[in-house]
Amino acid sequence: MHIVIVDPSRVALKVISGLLTPNGHFVHAFTDSREALVFLADNEFVDALITSLEVQPIAGLELCWQARLLAETRRPLYIIAMSSLHNTRNLGEALDSGADDFISKPPSAEELHARLRAAQRLTGLQRELIRLAETDPLTGLLNRRAFTTRSREATERLGPHSPLSLVLVDIDHFKAVNDTHGHDVGDLAIQAVAAELAKVGGIAGRLGGEEFGVLLPGQSAIHATEVANALRLRCQALLIKGHRGPVRLTCSFGISEWSDGETVEGLLKRADIALYDAKAAGRNSVVTSRTDFVLAKTA
Repeated sequence: MHIVIVDPSRVALKVISGLLTPNGHFVHAFTDSREALVFLADNEFVDALITSLEVQPIAGLELCWQARLLAETRRPLYIIAMSSLHNTRNLGEALDSGADDFISKPPSAEELHARLRAAQRLTGLQRELIRLAETDPLTGLLNRRAFTTRSREATERLGPHSPLSLVLVDIDHFKAVNDTHGHDVGDLAIQAVAAELAKVGGIAGRLGGEEFGVLLPGQSAIHATEVANALRLRCQALLIKGHRGPVRLTCSFGISEWSDGETVEGLLKRADIALYDAKAAGRNSVVTSRTDFVLAKTA
């Protein structure tokens, strides 16, 4: 596990770290609670927080609360409050402030390892539940709700004038694939296109049926157009195993680039309009809402 430990005493940090690292845990130690909170915010791989209640400048109970808000339902984080005063009041306040457990300071090795084994079981279950809630079961990409949430978070992290582009993808004549070859072959086609999208990077999701989205933080519409055209050619080259032989398919693409003050819904809407234009232009095309430019088809 990756564990953040916060305590005002460097000696205490050294002792607790010495109990954890021989068991394969990765320890990140802080005497400053504000620095610890920033580290937690920037590193989603952290599984557990062990914090003394006697820390500064953010008090221990407040740190528990802020860490819990940070994790919310999107991220498993087990929080253990720690104090040399183990009484009912401290225990109740810690649990009410978002902690999952309470331990006396200094902790014994046996107790600390036992509580972390419980933390490992719980965070593992939470991680699996989050995966199931966010993942499209057919493709392994994000589902629509998770894609929209991640997209909104990505736009909130944008700096001034930072580029960000959205690519919407739709399989052409997909109903004909299902009607002619069966839904099992249609599922294989969806999975094949999803696998190509997953190679692009960024944030990829299945938005419903045969439609997908790829958000590209840091990329302009010009770069997104190049990415989409490369994807178009790869999808065009796919051979899907069908009952009557290989099945070929094509995809259409719509692109929008983020504008300051725009909503994610607006970004999606403009890309959707561009995708509609790509369909109207004969499919197997890429259209960007910024320039309304349609790339010529290639063999």
